Amino acid sequence: MFAGKSSYDSDCPNLTVTASEKVLVPGGETVDFSSSTDRLEIGDTASEESQVLKDVESLTMEDHQTVEDEVKQDTELVLLDTKSVGRNEVKPRFVSPPGTGQKIYEIDPSLTGFCHHLDYRYAQYKRMREEIDKYEGGLEVFSRGYEKLGFTRSETGITYREWAPGAKWAAIIGDFNNWNPNADVMTGNEFGVWEVFLPNNADGSPPIPHGSRVKIRMETPSGFKDAIPAWIKFSVQAPGEIPYNGIYYDPPEEEKYVFKHPQPKKPKSLRIYESHVGMSSTEPMINTYANLRDDVLPRIKRLGYNAVQIMAIQEHSYYASFGYHVTNFFAPSSRFGTPDDLKSLIDKAHELGLLVLMDIVHR
Repeated sequence: MFAGKSSYDSDCPNLTVTASEKVLVPGGETVDFSSSTDRLEIGDTASEESQVLKDVESLTMEDHQTVEDEVKQDTELVLLDTKSVGRNEVKPRFVSPPGTGQKIYEIDPSLTGFCHHLDYRYAQYKRMREEIDKYEGGLEVFSRGYEKLGFTRSETGITYREWAPGAKWAAIIGDFNNWNPNADVMTGNEFGVWEVFLPNNADGSPPIPHGSRVKIRMETPSGFKDAIPAWIKFSVQAPGEIPYNGIYYDPPEEEKYVFKHPQPKKPKSLRIYESHVGMSSTEPMINTYANLRDDVLPRIKRLGYNAVQIMAIQEHSYYASFGYHVTNFFAPSSRFGTPDDLKSLIDKAHELGLLVLMDIVHR
């Protein structure tokens, strides 16, 4: 399937480790998976599962420790400074460096027959990790690409960045520049990131008005294409139209929703109510963030739940996909309201003591 041999010098390990006869089974304390008044309960069968997980964790930590001992303290890993989000602190996270990739064969000796392919794939992962660490500052920083890509506002203007490694040329177009592809041409770097800076207007107002339509025009090997920016925060299907429009969403400060309530503390056990915003109404309609906030959340609280899981939260052009055909990963679905409406819903849940879990699809 893949050309070439593994980057490891030695062949696959000749293991004599005996495979564990323990089998992982669903277990733990009684969990309530209710989506209404029906309940599915799972009994306490956690002892074997817990032991196997400890065995796996021990082997994994040994693998990581071997690498950590070889890395200097000042270049080992980047720990993020603790940041405040509202009234909650985000704890610094430690991302373990890649191990040797060989402990997996001790965990599951049956994989030794596939070691050449597995070693090849792990070598590709290590190569990519090295490039991410070198050019992006580590996985933790790299995972927050949304802070740099898409539209970012500063005191002097708006910077727009898009990752399009296959593009030969790119420009930002929209209502703000009369859809003129020559007005704001972007420049690309060696990593395929295209960028343009738009200075504020002479009166100090932002160069792209809040609520206006935007797209990126690209020259690709198959011709010119217009697309909604991948990191767009709001995407709307106009009445009577089939395609969606990317909307620059940056309301003035007086219109932005400000969180008033802190996130509830983690409970000893979760009782999760699974909800779909659009399907949460008793009427034959697509419900809204506001209606779920005012009509459904109080009922969820009265029923004794301490968490609400919101499904189909990312924008999806095909409604019947139930939210799993995501078209805009960073935009909450506009069918139900605006991003600030969603913030208001979450804040109300926190006021009621409900944790909020958002069903995010990564693909």
